[in-house]
Formats: sequence, structure tokens, C-alpha cells
Amino acid sequence: MLTAVYKSSKKIDTYLYVERKDDFSKVPEALIATFGKPILVMIINIRDRKALGVADVEKVREQLADKGFYLQIPPPTDNLLDQLRKENGANNQ
Repeated sequence: MLTAVYKSSKKIDTYLYVERKDDFSKVPEALIATFGKPILVMIINIRDRKALGVADVEKVREQLADKGFYLQIPPPTDNLLDQLRKENGANNQ
């Protein structure tokens, strides 16, 4: 299962996996508008892979089969100010 992986030109650490290189026909136009110009990172075979960076390889396979694409977004960042307040016993208001 060859898969083309693109990084976003607008969103840091955001990647789009598609079934074929340069084929974005199954990706919604609104998503492409938000994603920006896709920049090819690599073409990989995910059939036998057990791990795939931070993405769940099974979820990637399922989404590619169902939708024809998979969008990988970065995990949410911790709010360091809130964390410091909690550590110091301050109330969040």
C-alpha cells in the first residue's frame, strides 16, 4: 500500500497522507484551502509497517481505505501558564 505523505505549507507539524502522489481528488477543497500547498515529504509503503511516527498506522490504513486520505495534526500543546498556576495553587479565572 504505497502512500504519499505531504506536509502543510500553512500548518506546522500537519501532514496529509493520500493514496497516490499528487492525487488530491478525494480531499475536500476546504481542507486543501486550510492545509495550503502540499509539499511532498515521502512515499512509503504502509502495508507492513507496525509504526508510523506519531500517527496510528491502523487508523491511517482505515482512513485511506474509507476516505482516500488521512490528515495528521499535531497533538494539542500544554498551556504552560495554566500548568504553572496549578503547581503554585493559583485558581484559574
